[in-house]
Amino acid sequence: MAKDVKPTRKNLMAIEDRIELSERGHDTLEKKRDGLIMEFMDILDQAQDVRANLEADYETAQTTIDKARAMEGDVAVRGAAAALKEHPEITTESKNIMGVVVPQIESTRVKKSLDQRGYGVLGTSARIDEAAEAYEDLLESIILAAEVETAMKKMLEEIETTKRRVNALEFKLLPDLKENQEYIEQKLEEQEREEIFRMKKIKEKKEEAEEEEERAEAERQTEPLQADD
Repeated sequence: MAKDVKPTRKNLMAIEDRIELSERGHDTLEKKRDGLIMEFMDILDQAQDVRANLEADYETAQTTIDKARAMEGDVAVRGAAAALKEHPEITTESKNIMGVVVPQIESTRVKKSLDQRGYGVLGTSARIDEAAEAYEDLLESIILAAEVETAMKKMLEEIETTKRRVNALEFKLLPDLKENQEYIEQKLEEQEREEIFRMKKIKEKKEEAEEEEERAEAERQTEPLQADD
């Protein structure tokens, strides 16, 4: 890369400016990367809790529905499920975490009272009510898990992108710029030494010419005296 750069003062100043800017950018990206990793670890801790709750809610829902089917029969369970008129509503918004836009999922009409579930209270049993409540809890856990998992994915993608940019600056751009800086500085030093050497030679030649002229002048001044003798 250094071979493509002309060794001039102007290019040296431009490269020094780019190095300073790149180093500032590198420091900023490192801080961003570290901040993202800290945020990711917090979300990861939350995700572990959410997953554990999701698994527990799933086991509870399966257990209660199996009991309801065993005691009330599939027809009664399916009839209670078909009676549901108000379905859950899900809306998504966005929130910003260190420049990363992650979804924020809001849900309504998930948890319902007995009269909101649509089936007749007298025509069902407590086992069906328990199963319905367990599946409402499971749905809320699924929604929360979807929000957290999506946030984790987006944060991880941003961390990887930031790490690549940090590495590109640290291991590619900055070394190339510093190599160019060193190359230009060496060339300018060589040019300066050559210029000093050239000026020294010019000075020596000038001094030799002056000395020669002084000798010639001295000889011219002594010639009349020798002629008189």
